[in-house]
Amino acid sequence: MKVNSPEELATELDRVGYLADEGVATAAFLALRMQRPLFCEGEPGTGKTSLAVSLSEALGLPLVRLQCHEGIDAAQALYEWDFPRQLLHLRALEAGREHLDVEAAEQSLFTERFLLARPLLRALKESPCVLLVDEIDRADDEFEAFLLQLLDENAVTIPEFGEIRAVQPPLVLLTSNRTREVHDALKRRCLYHWLEHPDLAREVAILRRRLPGVGERLATQVAAAVRRLRELELLKPPGIAESLDWAQALLALNRAELDAEIAARTLGAVLKYSEDLDRVRAKLDTVLA
Repeated sequence: MKVNSPEELATELDRVGYLADEGVATAAFLALRMQRPLFCEGEPGTGKTSLAVSLSEALGLPLVRLQCHEGIDAAQALYEWDFPRQLLHLRALEAGREHLDVEAAEQSLFTERFLLARPLLRALKESPCVLLVDEIDRADDEFEAFLLQLLDENAVTIPEFGEIRAVQPPLVLLTSNRTREVHDALKRRCLYHWLEHPDLAREVAILRRRLPGVGERLATQVAAAVRRLRELELLKPPGIAESLDWAQALLALNRAELDAEIAARTLGAVLKYSEDLDRVRAKLDTVLA
């Protein structure tokens, strides 16, 4: 699907349930129009991953997701060879021929039929698509360097096979929770956007859009309380996902308002550390004021 402006993209995102502000819509539109990766950074729970998912839905493109973690390497992210099938193939060649051409046999082992495509390679082969490289800050420096050719050229080189290049560049979104600084070499190849938590009105709108059963009063109370929680020194401040969980928990209990008694009983929907629970219970009246 082709979009002609940030406003049109925001409308399409709204259609699939993602309420993008002007900054997010503009950054995503420019990434799409300029065919540049978009590097989204921000606190956990600000909607970075949801943006990629929603873009794939709004644009009618498949989503390919690579979840980064410490120690991730090319075999997990790009490709690996199917060694068991290669071995069976080699044995079949040996059994079927009295004089085996070793060079031809080796070449036959490194063909596409034995190539197992992982997310990055799938994105290049299946593009147009949305490629989400999630939580790049969890990966190692070496993996960042490995990504540079893909971001520069929309291509990768497999030593035994050759170059694979995307016919059309995928829309690439990289996300980071800023647990560490990402190198400048990677950032230079991307457009950049910092995602903030939504303001009160937008968070209320998100709650009401995602949970149609939530009334205006309950949505406002939950959003306001979560905003105050974010101002406290918590180990894990709540994001939009926790706001949704809290509102959904209150709906499940048939509550139309958030008061101190039900808030104390349902804090586990919005806070995930015992230290945070203790800190908030001591200040619950302030949080709900």
